[in-house]
Amino acid sequence: MGQEAANPIELEIWIAAKPETVFAFLTDPTKLVQWLGREAMLDARPGGTFRVDVNGRDVVRGKYLEVERAKRVVFTWGWEGDGDRVPPGSTTVEITLAPQLDGTILHLRHSGLPKRDRDAHAPGWGHYAARLKMVVEGRDPGPDQLATPDIVHG
Repeated sequence: MGQEAANPIELEIWIAAKPETVFAFLTDPTKLVQWLGREAMLDARPGGTFRVDVNGRDVVRGKYLEVERAKRVVFTWGWEGDGDRVPPGSTTVEITLAPQLDGTILHLRHSGLPKRDRDAHAPGWGHYAARLKMVVEGRDPGPDQLATPDIVHG
């Protein structure tokens, strides 16, 4: 289709926890689903599976490209389903963790999204970054308002 890629989504948050702790919430399926999705199948090593059932209907799938314990995770990202505009593995999510004071700066960069899909993904990443921060810091983020089958991904 030749759809031009948009500028990457980038966000940065500070989390009151060590990078090792944050890293576990990005690579352990039981910890990941506390802030993102209902079920996760993760094999956090280069070439390993990244698959998250977000809401009982929409499923993200990709592969881990880089996994550097407590420092960096890179995986591909796309939605399962026929004719999806962002097919599995078609975009890249890079998350870096840097210690700062008594916590961690998390930097997320999602690149390769078509322009028409960037605006749908950007608020989602903001929502899930806030949930990640709460969970890692030991707070209950409550029910995920985006994880209902009534809400369709971008």
